[in-house]
Amino acid sequence: MAAKELINSFLSSPVIGVVGASSDRSKFGNKVLRCYLENGREAIPVHPAQQEIEGLACVASVSDLPDQVKSISVITPPQVTEKVVRLAADKGIENIWMQPGAESQAAISFCRDQGINLIADGTCVLVILGFSGH
Repeated sequence: MAAKELINSFLSSPVIGVVGASSDRSKFGNKVLRCYLENGREAIPVHPAQQEIEGLACVASVSDLPDQVKSISVITPPQVTEKVVRLAADKGIENIWMQPGAESQAAISFCRDQGINLIADGTCVLVILGFSGH
């Protein structure tokens, strides 16, 4: 699939999980979450130690996401991403967008082997959707 088709498939999920969401507004994990909200998308932050980020209830793990979540954005260190993609496959997640810096060759290969729609080419959601940062 072309990049635009991959992104359209990703964005077709009614709710998007943001793995690596942060309560620190200067971090990409927070900016990605706010970007989805700013663009009228429903998002659920995933963070093992936070209860709430940007007024939204967090879930501790990809495994805890509701079933309507078919897409996740991943903003984690590459070694964490490798664990996240396995949890996502077990959960039935269909689309994974590894934000720049989150990708690892092992995680990319795993997603491709599992038939997961993957965006891991350095494309950033903040650029694609547009983010004002307010």
